[in-house]
Amino acid sequence: MSDDPNPEETLSEPLHLSRICVEKVWGGRALERVLGLELPPDRPIGETWELVDRDDHNSTVVGGRFEGQSLRWLMANEREALLGDAATSEADQFPLLVKFISAEAPLSVQVHPDEKMAKKLGKGDAGKCEAWYVLDAEPGSLLYLGLRPNVDATDFAAAADSADVVDLLQTWNVQPGQFIWVPAGTVHAIGAGITLLEVQQNSDVTFRVFDWGRLGLDGKPRKTHVDQALLAVNYDLDTAGPVDPELHVLDDDSRGVELLDCEFFRMGLLEVCGHVRRKGLGRPVVLVCVAGRGRILRHGADAQEFGRGDTWLVPAAAGDWTIESKGGECRLVLVEAKAKR
Repeated sequence: MSDDPNPEETLSEPLHLSRICVEKVWGGRALERVLGLELPPDRPIGETWELVDRDDHNSTVVGGRFEGQSLRWLMANEREALLGDAATSEADQFPLLVKFISAEAPLSVQVHPDEKMAKKLGKGDAGKCEAWYVLDAEPGSLLYLGLRPNVDATDFAAAADSADVVDLLQTWNVQPGQFIWVPAGTVHAIGAGITLLEVQQNSDVTFRVFDWGRLGLDGKPRKTHVDQALLAVNYDLDTAGPVDPELHVLDDDSRGVELLDCEFFRMGLLEVCGHVRRKGLGRPVVLVCVAGRGRILRHGADAQEFGRGDTWLVPAAAGDWTIESKGGECRLVLVEAKAKR
């Protein structure tokens, strides 16, 4: 780790974050092909955690004045400059968690609790809602999302923890470029052949219902949490399914669309063919490049270049900034933290 930066210098520069590769029984090597990521050899990588502030995993800064410092360190020592008026997580951590997920086999059928149920079940974490932007999908890939119409708690309880539960789920064909909203309480499973970007609350509470009868990386059956899942499911949710975003021409050299504005974060898609100016929000913004390359410009500061697969964190104190594409169009997902409620 680097020495502490000069205490008189406030955090204002955008931060390039390290990548944490997570081995999963359903993982593989697709992130090498889809995003050009460099993965550890000969391991089934199912997730890369691109931005995380948790006890088990914590992002560190790559390059710049704060190189080697962890996001946890920044939360402790540069909180106001980093967060501005943004809310923290339930555990007083950075509020967002950003991942790439690649499924060579289907993920477990699972559900995440909302805030109220997480507390009721004695979980120290917050509830967990999440949103997905599909990067790649093999032909015939399916997403399992939401219960079929008229499936109630009795039906679900009778089928949970068995293959019969799959027949109670809605299935959706997915295509690259689609957006999916997964509010807490939604039963879901990412099917084989799908690679996506996941943006979520900073929580790792998952109640596994059914795991396709397979063994984990340790050769043992993975634990299920049926009793908790039965309580966490919201049987009244109306599942929207995948959405094809319609981008609109903006005032500058770009097209964009808001994908989501929920209680915990705001998420948008931006295609840049020149320059796009961004006003400072007084809250942090996460920038994920999913195609092309570009750079971040700020008055009086060196340009910071990014490429496909890179994740950057623009702190609240950065002020106004500009995105410039390089060598053609670049496509970005931007995520804004929400203000304290």
